[in-house]
Amino acid sequence: MDYAENILGTIGNTPMVKMNKLVEELDCLVLAKYETFNPGNSVKDRMALQMIEDAEADGRLKPGGTIIEGTSGNTGMGLALAAILKGYKCIFVLSDKQSKEKMDILRAVGAEVVVCPTDVEPDDPRSYYSVSKRLGEETPNSWYVNQYDNPSNAKAHYQSTGPEIWEQTDGKVTHFVVGVGTGGTISGVGKYLKEQNPNIKIWGVDTYGSVFKKYHETGVFDENEIYSYITEGIGEDILPKNVDFSIIDGFTKVTDKDAAVYTQKLAKEEGMFLGNSAGAAIKGVLQLKEHFGPDDVVVVLYHDHGSRYVGKMFNDDWMRERGFIEDEITVASDLIKNHSDKPLVTLKTEELVSHAIERMKTFKISQIPVEDVTGFVGAVDETDLFRKYVEDKNISDLPIKEVMSKPYPIVKKNTKIEEISKLINKENNAVLVDLENGKYHIITKHDIISAL
Repeated sequence: MDYAENILGTIGNTPMVKMNKLVEELDCLVLAKYETFNPGNSVKDRMALQMIEDAEADGRLKPGGTIIEGTSGNTGMGLALAAILKGYKCIFVLSDKQSKEKMDILRAVGAEVVVCPTDVEPDDPRSYYSVSKRLGEETPNSWYVNQYDNPSNAKAHYQSTGPEIWEQTDGKVTHFVVGVGTGGTISGVGKYLKEQNPNIKIWGVDTYGSVFKKYHETGVFDENEIYSYITEGIGEDILPKNVDFSIIDGFTKVTDKDAAVYTQKLAKEEGMFLGNSAGAAIKGVLQLKEHFGPDDVVVVLYHDHGSRYVGKMFNDDWMRERGFIEDEITVASDLIKNHSDKPLVTLKTEELVSHAIERMKTFKISQIPVEDVTGFVGAVDETDLFRKYVEDKNISDLPIKEVMSKPYPIVKKNTKIEEISKLINKENNAVLVDLENGKYHIITKHDIISAL
């Protein structure tokens, strides 16, 4: 009979899969090292187990201890699986940009999850680096993993992932491309492959808002490069000790939008339901196409599974809110289709200014058309109301007709967006769309900007 003694025995020996449709423009063979076949559905299972075993061996992790780590979710999952079987407790610290699915999965396997803000400096006491380190110091019988600087991270990939890639390609691999976060995968795999063949090129995929690419090219740690980004699992605002820049031949940066769009493309065009960093990785491969020739074998590593991103990259509403899905917007009805089901908020001429202010607060809007029995006869704008209130604080009890401005222009639902844009100016902040059957909707300056 062929079986593993426990779930940890299924880590590694993941398949290699040929890429097809997404790489048609490339004149080379592209193979994907498909790491979601690990039991925790990510490449991080490898290094998590290695770090635990090494810590047990040298006494850093003692029986009944608590494992503490800052993680984007996947390392935590790998640590948690090993902890279950080995009898440890886990406390994991995540930044608030990580998907809800990742947090829920960690709780599902018995871990305690602490969430920290993303938009703080690494040395800020609220950062997930600082909080995880502090918890490691304060918690009795605990071990702070520190995957960024823990040499067992790269060691795991040197001993397993690298040899697997070499064997699965029969030593024909010419390029290895992978997203870089802690640096363990690229450094461990890269070290092994270059020992077998120094001509193999090792490429890292970075993201905008991260320091890796510029530091590798110039040796300058430029803090101006650091800003918040959406892509998960790759890029850093620190220099982890596991990133061996001497092994890496170069970096390419991938935008948040491209990473998200190509995450969807992998699922829809290759049948590969993968995580956000996989989208960045395959887009990075495409960006590097001038480096590949017809005899090359390019291996790209896919870190984790798409189930951890169903509320984000696989949610079209989430994608659309961030401008990652480009709906064709050409006429008035396109501009309002996402909220055309909501009723138009209006005011009557005899209502009071206080009613207008209350309605703006309730519905979180800035412009309201004014009507009487004949139709639309005016409009109220929050900027005008504020200016008039500064001049006369008693206007709250005035009827709307005494403070309203001229009515908004009315356009047909098939009016082109270029014509609508011409109607919105400093004096006029909105237009009304005639949806027919006596129904109208409003298009504001914000709608135009959002469409752009």
